[in-house]
Amino acid sequence: MAARKKTAKKTKGPKKTKKKKWSGKVTRESDALDLKKGVFKSKDPKKIAASLKRSAEDSHRRKSSPYRSAMSMLTFYVNRGGKDLPASQKKVLEKAKGELRRLFDKD
Repeated sequence: MAARKKTAKKTKGPKKTKKKKWSGKVTRESDALDLKKGVFKSKDPKKIAASLKRSAEDSHRRKSSPYRSAMSMLTFYVNRGGKDLPASQKKVLEKAKGELRRLFDKD
C-alpha cells in the first residue's frame, strides 16, 4: 500500500463574532446631529420630531438645512438602523415624519 500524504485541515474561515452594525454607530455618533439618547424609542411622534428639530437647529456641523438634516436622520433610522423594529414602532416613526414636516412648515 502506498503511504497517504497528510493534508492540511481545511478551515471555514475566522470564527464569527457578533459585530455591531455600522448603522447603529451612525445613529449614536452622528457627525451632523447630537441626538438625545433613545430619541427613536419614544412612543410619541411629536416628541421624536421635536427632539430631532431641536438637534438639527442647534447643530453647527450639519451640511444642509435643519429640516433636511432632521428628516434625513429619521429616514436613515427607519430604513437602516431600525430595520428590525416592530411594526408599531415603525408606524410611530412614520408619523414622526409627518410631524417633522408640520414643525418645519413643509406640509
